Amino acid sequence: MTQLLLNFPLISAVTAIVIAQLIKVPIHLVFTKEFRPGLIFGTGSMPSSHSAAVSALTTAVGIVEGVDSIPFAIAFVFSIITMFDALGIRREAGEHAAILNQLVRDFQTFIDEAAHWHKKEEYERIRELKTLLGHKPIEVLIGALTGIFIAFIVHQFY
Repeated sequence: MTQLLLNFPLISAVTAIVIAQLIKVPIHLVFTKEFRPGLIFGTGSMPSSHSAAVSALTTAVGIVEGVDSIPFAIAFVFSIITMFDALGIRREAGEHAAILNQLVRDFQTFIDEAAHWHKKEEYERIRELKTLLGHKPIEVLIGALTGIFIAFIVHQFY
């Protein structure tokens, strides 16, 4: 167990995740005046904890192994793929969920207005899909910068 605590890249990445998740609440509060503590445990929002984690990992590997090393190359490519996914696929899934949720609300209105429809009960329990899945480009960028910064701070303790 103590060996894990000596793993600078691992500790940097985990620290970046925790800090990025924790600062989502105050950042959201400042910009929207809405207190949402649930953001700590959710996906999406500012900053991207995925980007923070992979950039902290990549930075730490670069510090330890050098930027010309194979482990750095692996971490770097992993980071790019993760951040691209946060921007693309997960964001698009969130957009689709928003559209589907609107369709469900519209359909629910139709069901409510069709008071005597015999299959109404089957459609009354449709749940909303999660829409906050991916990130805006600025959220990924700030997440990446957060991770790089955290890796350099954590390095001071090693």
